[in-house]
Amino acid sequence: MSGLLALLDDVAGIAKIAAASVDDVAANAAKAGAKAAGVVIDDAAVTPKYVTGFEPARELPMIWRIARGSFINKLVFLLPAAMLMSVFAPWLVPPLLILGGCYLCFEGAEKIVHVLMPHDDHSGGPDGSHDIGDPKKLEEEKVKGAIKTDFILSAEIMTLSLSVIESDSYWIQGVTLAVVGIAITIAVYGAVAIIVKMDDVGMWMSRVGKLGLTRGLGRLIVKMMPWFLKLLSIVGTAAMLWVGGSIIVHSLHQMGWHWPEDTIHHYAHAMGGGDPAGDWIAKAVIDGILGFIVGLILIPIAIKILIPLWSAVTGSKSAAH
Repeated sequence: MSGLLALLDDVAGIAKIAAASVDDVAANAAKAGAKAAGVVIDDAAVTPKYVTGFEPARELPMIWRIARGSFINKLVFLLPAAMLMSVFAPWLVPPLLILGGCYLCFEGAEKIVHVLMPHDDHSGGPDGSHDIGDPKKLEEEKVKGAIKTDFILSAEIMTLSLSVIESDSYWIQGVTLAVVGIAITIAVYGAVAIIVKMDDVGMWMSRVGKLGLTRGLGRLIVKMMPWFLKLLSIVGTAAMLWVGGSIIVHSLHQMGWHWPEDTIHHYAHAMGGGDPAGDWIAKAVIDGILGFIVGLILIPIAIKILIPLWSAVTGSKSAAH
C-alpha cells in the first residue's frame, strides 16, 4: 500500500512539473508572439499580392501551398537552426536580429520610395515573373517567390521569439518555438485567405441576398476591399519600420552599446509626458523614423552591391521590390 502511495505521489509530482512546463511554454509563446507582431502584420500584408490577379478558384490552393511552405520553413529548417544556435552560439542572436531589422527597414523604406518616386510597373516583380505568359508557370513562380519572402520573415520571427524566451531548458525553447511557428502560420495565412476571398463573399451576398440590407452590405464589401488592402499595406509598412528600428536599437543595447536605446527612451519620455501610453507611442514613432533612415541608407547599398552580388552568386535575375 505504501508503495502504491509513493507511486501516486511521484505521478502527482511529475504532473505538477509537466503543468508548470506547459505554463512556461504558454507564457513564453504569448510573449514571443507579441514581440513578433510587427513582422506578422507585414507578413499578412505582403502575401495577398502574390495571389492577386489569378482565377478565384486558384487563390485558396495557392495560399495553402504558401502556408505549407511556411510550415516547412519554420519547423524543418529554422527551428533546428535556432536550437543549434541557442546551444552552441547564443551570442549570434543579437547580430542576426540586427540583420533582420536592417532587412525590415530596407523593405519598408523601399516601399515608400517606390510609391513616392516614378517607377516602371512592367519591369518585373521580385521573382521576375511579370512577363511570364503561361498562367501555370506564373502561379508556380509566384508561390516560390512568396515562400522565399516567407523564409526571411519566418527567420526573423523565430529569432525574435528565441530572444525573449525566459527559460534555460532547451526542450521548453524548442516546444515554444514550434508553438509560435504553428500558431503564427495559421493566423497569418488564415487571415490572408479571409482577406483574399472577402470580395467574392461580397459579390455572392450582393447577388443572392434576400434582404436589401444584405445586398447593400455585399456591395459595400466589394467597394471597400481595395481600400482595405491599401490600408493593410500602409500598416504593414509602418510596422516594418517600427519593428526594424526597435530591433536594431534593442539588439545594440544587448551587445553593450546602450546610448541609442537610452537616448530614445529619454526623448520618448519627454514627448510622452510620462504617461505609459504616450511614452510607448513616442518611442514607436522614433523607432519608425530611425528605421526609415536606416532603410534609406541601405537602399543604394542593396541595389548597387548586394542584389547584383546575389544575382551573380545564384545565377538568378533579381530586382528590388
